[in-house]
Amino acid sequence: RYLDLYIRPESDKAKREEVMREWYRNRLKDQIPELVAKWEGGLAVKIEDWGVKLMKTKWGSCNIEDRRIWLNLELAKKSKQCLDYVVLHEMVHLKERLHNDRFKALLDKHMPGWQSVREELNEVVF
Repeated sequence: RYLDLYIRPESDKAKREEVMREWYRNRLKDQIPELVAKWEGGLAVKIEDWGVKLMKTKWGSCNIEDRRIWLNLELAKKSKQCLDYVVLHEMVHLKERLHNDRFKALLDKHMPGWQSVREELNEVVF
């Protein structure tokens, strides 16, 4: 797949990168609300807020006290299934803080085969 990017001729590399980041951010912001609503219903949890930011070493994070999740901007370059998995993973933390057997059982229940999606995510190096 290709994306044609039209910017002013005087734009430098930094400006082109900024335009691309915003395009990716907007792409994610269009997809995330549907996934959050899906997992709020499926998990019977409610998040207060979510956001997108560039992260160097992880795909997402969850602040349990604030009920806020952050998703890595780089998810825009992955399949929707990967995004779905990360949203689910972070929201499961609202039910179970640790990556223990209960946490994994919740992932198994709501997304059988989640391990293969995680493997796909981890094929890339940040």
